[in-house]
Amino acid sequence: MKHHASDAHTLAAAYALGALDPAEREAFDAHLKTCEACRQEAGEFEATAARLAAAVSQPPPVAAKARVMDAIEGVRQLPPRVPAATVSERAVRGGLRRRAVPLALAAGVAAAVLGGAAVWQARTGEDLRQEAREAQRQLDAVSTVLAAPDARTVHGRAANGALTTVVTSRRQNRAVFTAGNLPAPGAGRTYQLWLEHDGTMSPAGFIEGDGTVVLSGSPGDAGAVGLTLEPAGGSPRPTGDPLLVMPLPV
Repeated sequence: MKHHASDAHTLAAAYALGALDPAEREAFDAHLKTCEACRQEAGEFEATAARLAAAVSQPPPVAAKARVMDAIEGVRQLPPRVPAATVSERAVRGGLRRRAVPLALAAGVAAAVLGGAAVWQARTGEDLRQEAREAQRQLDAVSTVLAAPDARTVHGRAANGALTTVVTSRRQNRAVFTAGNLPAPGAGRTYQLWLEHDGTMSPAGFIEGDGTVVLSGSPGDAGAVGLTLEPAGGSPRPTGDPLLVMPLPV
């Protein structure tokens, strides 16, 4: 799907995630030379995408490689069964490409979540199906926010040194929170997220270590996002000083 020149300011996320076709990318490269706002926004999206993929990564089991190598010789490879696409199917796919999950981020996060073939060897089929469904749900939710034309990003640092990023879409009324270098909460404790509405903090979910989550609740009329350390299971209201109170991007 092509865009007019007036749409250039909405393509920063797609550019950073490698979702533009060559002609569009060349045009946006030229646009970046004259637009400081888009250069900054594209840079923020690139950094956020890298942190989102890294935040959900899982190291494969130590013995997984040996199991995979032992099994390779006994597995007969088959050619892929790819039906020929009709002209109408190709047209539909072209339209969906620009409106759906940015492919670069989807591939990065999915690979990080599933851990590749090594992890596949170490888990049962049902475990994989459940994890794949969860990975897809996470990808859909995160990518919907990142790919929104009105997506905005803000970065912060929590009192415990964690690096944080929030990406919001007012149109989607959703926000994505990412944390890096988040220390372990300790036994019987958990990190809880909050949305500030007119001075009142409302629960907005939890984050476990370095990770990425879509905030629950409505960020559309919230002024800030907060992070606190709470008893396991969470609290209806913050029980201690916040580790982070970061204004939401507008």
